[in-house]
Amino acid sequence: MFVRRVSTIIAAGAISVFLGMPAQAQGDIEAKVQICAACHGANGVPNDPKTIPNIWGQQPYYLLKQLMNYRNGMREHPVMTAIARSLQEADLRPMAAYFAAKPWPAKTPAATPASAPPAGLTMCTPCHQQNFQGGFSWPRIAGLSYEYLVSSMNSFATEQRTNNTDMVQFMKMFSEQEREAMARYLAGL
Repeated sequence: MFVRRVSTIIAAGAISVFLGMPAQAQGDIEAKVQICAACHGANGVPNDPKTIPNIWGQQPYYLLKQLMNYRNGMREHPVMTAIARSLQEADLRPMAAYFAAKPWPAKTPAATPASAPPAGLTMCTPCHQQNFQGGFSWPRIAGLSYEYLVSSMNSFATEQRTNNTDMVQFMKMFSEQEREAMARYLAGL
């Protein structure tokens, strides 16, 4: 709870700084993406990987879609919605491309995946691809934190997150324990 409040305060401060920048500074994507570092990290590792996803090396179309969904209200978050709405629409695609071009952060020693993927995970490969590193429109899910993955899966299953109706239907097919097993496996990749 404390970490979430601190992240919100930091992001709010970053928004204030960003909105106060002169117009010529806002024209530079390098300057514009600095607001993202407040939560998503300056080196690609989020400040709180349990609640904040990695966006470095993520699929560009997926990043663009999420920014647009936060901007138009299809996806809501107290910090991300405000940030997305403060950005110029013309900057969303260059920002997504900027982060997509960054390298995915090196894996720190953590949980290792089970020897075999949990049952049902093969349903995810048509979109997230064989190694779960994402496809054209789908995010990389390999290597995200267990907590973030299970929270996202559960949000889809309970329809708290509905900006991808296919994911809502898929996640409803699995029990909470099955989603936890999938998240644990994916986090270890």
